[in-house]
Amino acid sequence: MSIESPADFDGLARVGRVVASTLKAMADTVRPGVSTAEVDAVGAGVLRRHGARSAPRIFYGFPGVNLISVNDEVVHGVPGERVLRPGDLVSLDVTAELDGYIADAATTVPLAPYSRKAARLCRCARQAFEKAAAVARAGTPIQYIGRAIEREVRQRGFSVLAELAGHGTGRRIHEDPVVSNVFHPSDTQPLTDGLVLTIEPLIAERSERVFADDDGWTLRTAGGDLSAHYEHTLVITKEKPILLTAA
Repeated sequence: MSIESPADFDGLARVGRVVASTLKAMADTVRPGVSTAEVDAVGAGVLRRHGARSAPRIFYGFPGVNLISVNDEVVHGVPGERVLRPGDLVSLDVTAELDGYIADAATTVPLAPYSRKAARLCRCARQAFEKAAAVARAGTPIQYIGRAIEREVRQRGFSVLAELAGHGTGRRIHEDPVVSNVFHPSDTQPLTDGLVLTIEPLIAERSERVFADDDGWTLRTAGGDLSAHYEHTLVITKEKPILLTAA
């Protein structure tokens, strides 16, 4: 969506703050010995206290409240009885609806003791986001976002999962435009002032493709290697974008 009124911005800012609070509470809960269902329950409680709802459940019938993916699970992981272990990489993805507005954010939390490579992978996902956000200005071709992500990830020795992408959002989870994580010469449409979208690098140690798990939701790296995910919802302006889901 594009912001058309102060009410739109206020509604998006409110749900963005709820998403940020939910993501932080879940990240603080992530530790060895805790199940992904328990982490999800913490997030569900934060949403409930703010009167917000799980957007994946509303729009797609997702069986959990929040998406929790571990190690080679890239995204859309279903919370359940799985118990987290030392060394796991835990990707938390929160998409909430409040008063008709949507916001979406994600982060990957490494559980000690983790390898240097795992730490670099998580850091790379965040750095790729920062590089992309730095070029996300009104009037800039949307392809610059994918170019920034792809360049940063490849320079650091990792792979971009190009089948997955960011997206417009605001009233539904997935709206136009698609925000690719790689450079496409044809993606020349300019970003517009007030456009609401997500930038979300989804990267892996080696794999460049994903496959769907038997549960019908979870996407895994094709090579079984580790993955990381970092995401915020932001508003495009003529200057630097406004991060709606930053804590």
